[in-house]
Amino acid sequence: MLILINVKQIGKRKQVIEKKPIELNPVPATTSELIAAVVLQQVEAFNNRLAESELLKYISQEQIQEKAEVGKIGFDVNYNGKEAKGSEAVINALQAFEDGIFRVFVGDTELETLAQPIQLKENDELTFIRLTFLAGRMW
Repeated sequence: MLILINVKQIGKRKQVIEKKPIELNPVPATTSELIAAVVLQQVEAFNNRLAESELLKYISQEQIQEKAEVGKIGFDVNYNGKEAKGSEAVINALQAFEDGIFRVFVGDTELETLAQPIQLKENDELTFIRLTFLAGRMW
């Protein structure tokens, strides 16, 4: 099943939200299955980028400008050379969801618990929102 993930493009003058399609097979039935499926897909993409040849890496002048606006110019290289482990990433993501580090929305509906049943349809929009603490003391 093809779903769309809303991704904020950092560094653009206009904070553009781009829809990136990802394929999920099998179709997740709960929030925890959805988070696990997306995390595993992203880990696989990360590990595939790691396997690509580093000899042909370059960045354009436009990419340099965008990265400069964010404050870090780099080649998106994993310098330690280690592949991500899907099982560990899923455990971390599920714990982060339970701890309230991020929220998940399918369309305009917030998924509130890991056991919450969901019914995804083709081309549903999925949004992950990372919550950040304000500067200062917590208490």
